[in-house]
Amino acid sequence: MRWMWIDRVVELVPRQRLVAVKNVSLAEEHLHDHFEPVVTDDGRIVRPAMPIMPASLIIEGMAQAGGILVGHAEEFREKVILAKVSRAELSREATPGCQLRYTAEIKSFSHAGAGVSGTVELAEPSAEPETIGLIELLFSHLDRNMAGIEYPEHNFVFGEGFRTLLRTSGIID
Repeated sequence: MRWMWIDRVVELVPRQRLVAVKNVSLAEEHLHDHFEPVVTDDGRIVRPAMPIMPASLIIEGMAQAGGILVGHAEEFREKVILAKVSRAELSREATPGCQLRYTAEIKSFSHAGAGVSGTVELAEPSAEPETIGLIELLFSHLDRNMAGIEYPEHNFVFGEGFRTLLRTSGIID
């Protein structure tokens, strides 16, 4: 995978829970296309327009955290893919200088895949972390697909980018 939407895994309880963080940086190219001011109900501008991380990328960050948790459960032998976003509620944007904290928990697990429940917290430099999102995801073990399609033997889902992230986070050697 070319785009990584998490920077580090900070906690892993095998087959149960994974916590990862993403530091939102102004150096990220995608931020420069997304601007939205914060306005109160009475029309007062609380914060002028500034770059924001798109909600779809926040959800993808949770999917990557959940996918690593599900993949780790079978020692990365399975090709784990996101099959469905069952729920995605986000209440705030993430802006440069913030840190996102993804907490993924396995709710169900079988030979075919897994269900993951996720919480997204936002930490701004001068404030306490705030829960800004609840996300429910379903993952499939690709090689166990019902269509009988054959995929390459190598695990292209957990490629070199993910291996680097897992090594620097102390998850694998």
